Amino acid sequence: MITEIEDYFAKGCGRCARFDTADCSALRWGSGVAALRQLCLAAGLEETVKWGHPCYVHAGRNVVLIGALRGDFRLNFFEAGLMTDPDQILERQGPNTRHPDMIRFTDASRVAALAPVIRAYLNEAMGHAAAGRRMPKAADDIILPDELVEALAMDPELAEAFHALTPGRQRSYVINLNGAKGAETRVRRIAGFRAKIMAGKGATER
Repeated sequence: MITEIEDYFAKGCGRCARFDTADCSALRWGSGVAALRQLCLAAGLEETVKWGHPCYVHAGRNVVLIGALRGDFRLNFFEAGLMTDPDQILERQGPNTRHPDMIRFTDASRVAALAPVIRAYLNEAMGHAAAGRRMPKAADDIILPDELVEALAMDPELAEAFHALTPGRQRSYVINLNGAKGAETRVRRIAGFRAKIMAGKGATER
């Protein structure tokens, strides 16, 4: 997994065997992800790399993440429940995702077409970050450990698979992770669970 931001745009995220090949998703969507990058930088966001992906920060808070899959590329919003989405372009990553949290692209040219809207959404998200606002929690929300929240935010494929799980399967991971004594153990467990989550299984399923 990469640790230098320029590597993402030149080689990919480093999370799979397609890294630094023509089949890498980040490279296949290279012009589109580069255009999103320029919009984020022009908005005044700080560029970082987390979990192998470009992450953009404001006021010490994660604001958006760029991700690429084989069939599309995405701009994912943190604290998406705060977004007003006046143009109705945000989509859910999975059927069990509570809030629409991403702009999904299947055509790189659409970034330029949506540039004014994207800029407005970035400005709104930056305003929420600067004000320290957080998404309100519903009574029936499954409260995810911080390490899992960050892992899902930084791994679009994992997030899509996790949000497609039934609430019971999601809860099985939360219970397992909450039983860990420390953050490092939770991070290790999440890495070990990735294959199961991608396969649509719960924590205790074989």
